Amino acid sequence: MIKRPIARISGLGVAVPDRIVTNHDFEKTLETSDQWIVERTGIKERRHADPGLTLAELSKRASLIAMDRAKVGPKDLGAIILGTATQDRLLPSTACDLQALLGADNAAAYDLSAACSGWLYGLTQAEGLIASGQSEHVLVIGAELLSRIVDQTDRTTAILFGDGAGAAVVSRATDDRGMLSTFIRSDGKLAELLWRPGGGARNPISQAVVNDKSHYIRMAGREVFKSAVLTMAEACDEALRRAGVTSDQIDLLIPHQANIRIIQATADHAGIPMEKVIVNVDRYGNTSSASIPLALAEAVEQGRVKPGSLLLLVAFGAGFTWGSTVIRW
Repeated sequence: MIKRPIARISGLGVAVPDRIVTNHDFEKTLETSDQWIVERTGIKERRHADPGLTLAELSKRASLIAMDRAKVGPKDLGAIILGTATQDRLLPSTACDLQALLGADNAAAYDLSAACSGWLYGLTQAEGLIASGQSEHVLVIGAELLSRIVDQTDRTTAILFGDGAGAAVVSRATDDRGMLSTFIRSDGKLAELLWRPGGGARNPISQAVVNDKSHYIRMAGREVFKSAVLTMAEACDEALRRAGVTSDQIDLLIPHQANIRIIQATADHAGIPMEKVIVNVDRYGNTSSASIPLALAEAVEQGRVKPGSLLLLVAFGAGFTWGSTVIRW
């Protein structure tokens, strides 16, 4: 029996920088080729922010669209949750900067650090805030400026990541449409497979950190791939079980857009054909916490998501973290 949902997405908005960086652009600076990148990742281009753009401003653009579609004003927000790995500064949170930009004076605001799973973690927390009576409307954003924490001379990471923001207003559900299940997990034992070794309180920024570039993302690609496939499979299974639905009932799978091979492996495990899978990694690359809202918004705009559609969202990220949700739209 499908349970009655507590929370629903009442408005969705996205924003991406204007500047497009293609694989051919990387051919000029790295020992790589368009063919090599596409075969291994499925990525053809990604967006990079210009120097003057802040994460708070990019998040504001996406948030205003989501709030307008939800017919919710700044004073209606009870909380602002910003999932990101690329805060504008370490103290205070970028969510507080966003709160000020929006004029959301009644909201609690905080950043959430769960890497690529951040937006799904945020949806789970928003559901809890609504269930407890703390909030009627929660703004959940996944936003990243990953181009600023990637070594653009490192072929293994530079080609993968892009910038973008996706925002959702999560409101109290009033009928059978909304979030039917959520699932989140992590495994900190594997943290050093995908991390930024320097720049935090453990290894503060210094000339030595800058010289060895340890403030940039480092990744053990093969090991990350294996963990992503296994954990996203688990997350799919658990979200379906908790929602009381089967994979053949799912209208669309919207996975984290890490690379096309992980997406295909996840769909194969879930038993969902690729024609029911949203893929836009070719145009945006891996935008971490922003990737699922970007893909979901695109599916809505294309008319592939209709009232009553059953959606399975699943993500995996540094930490390691992973999570999933089933939503009746």
